[in-house]
Amino acid sequence: MATLFTHPAIAIGLIPFFGKAVKSKAIIFSAIILTLLPDLDVIGFRLGVPYADLFGHRGFTHSLFFAVVVAGILSWLFTRPQKIYFFRIWLYLALCTASHGILDAFTNGGLGVAFFSPFSNERHFFSFTPIEVSTLNLTHFFQGQGIPVIKSELIWVWLPSLITVTALLSIKLLHRLITK
Repeated sequence: MATLFTHPAIAIGLIPFFGKAVKSKAIIFSAIILTLLPDLDVIGFRLGVPYADLFGHRGFTHSLFFAVVVAGILSWLFTRPQKIYFFRIWLYLALCTASHGILDAFTNGGLGVAFFSPFSNERHFFSFTPIEVSTLNLTHFFQGQGIPVIKSELIWVWLPSLITVTALLSIKLLHRLITK
């Protein structure tokens, strides 16, 4: 899995793409939580749920179906009674939730991600897996095993995100300057 430091970066990095629709602190906070939510399935380890099970780690909560449904519920709550920006908020929240599984599928360890759960429990990785998988043991992480993970996330997630957001904001600024 990617670390709990990197998953929320996606929610923050996507903000400029959605403009006014996601300016609410409640929506942004929810998006950050949604980037982490899929890993609640690690509770299953303590409850004896096998890793490869439907509700095991990287199972149902990492699926695209889960992302779409959770985002739909939250978007409905955020936009009722007026449905202004419903689709944009839904898309933002769905992308934030789905980004968790997507990042995990770029890691080099584990059993893969059940993107199509509950319809299929088959696990998938992308063919390119440059992100070092993180240990679930926080003690090991902070005793040195986390260093290569953070390095790979800086190179493969943070840097491209920073470049993309900077480019988008530069284009928006340039557009404003030209159209004045």
